[in-house]
Amino acid sequence: MSLNKVMLIGNVGLDPEVRYLDNSQAKVARIRLATTERFTDRNGETRENTEWHTISCWRRLADTVEKFVKKGSQIYVEGRLQTREWTDNTGAKRYSTEISADNIQLLGKRDAAPGQQAVSTPAGPGGYQAPYQPNTSAQGGIASPAAAQQTAAQGFEAEGNDDLPF
Repeated sequence: MSLNKVMLIGNVGLDPEVRYLDNSQAKVARIRLATTERFTDRNGETRENTEWHTISCWRRLADTVEKFVKKGSQIYVEGRLQTREWTDNTGAKRYSTEISADNIQLLGKRDAAPGQQAVSTPAGPGGYQAPYQPNTSAQGGIASPAAAQQTAAQGFEAEGNDDLPF
């Protein structure tokens, strides 16, 4: 038995790079995603360690990433690690490891501009913000912020909650 699964929550560092493969209709979108770990060192000082990840999205997922994901967007990514090997111009073998995305969900924008709707859920213990789980296709997909808020509001109304839970 084996398992190759990656789950990340982070902020997009650049607008997605979208391109088509040679002689085909296969579309790929690449995203650079930053995940930041914050911790306190022995001296009591807060430190940060930021990791950058390359995310590859294919076909229909690439279409939706192109439409909805922009620099600064906070997203949740599910996928698997994939290592590629190639030979560079000098003849040396080179390797890169990236995440091949199966599912991406918008969580909102770090600093949403006025007039933009951001999808968010209340942060739990330790500031963790759970990803919104919309109904998506079996192929994986992405939920737009407006659709996510509408679905969340409908679920809230269906439970009969019209006041704060405390």
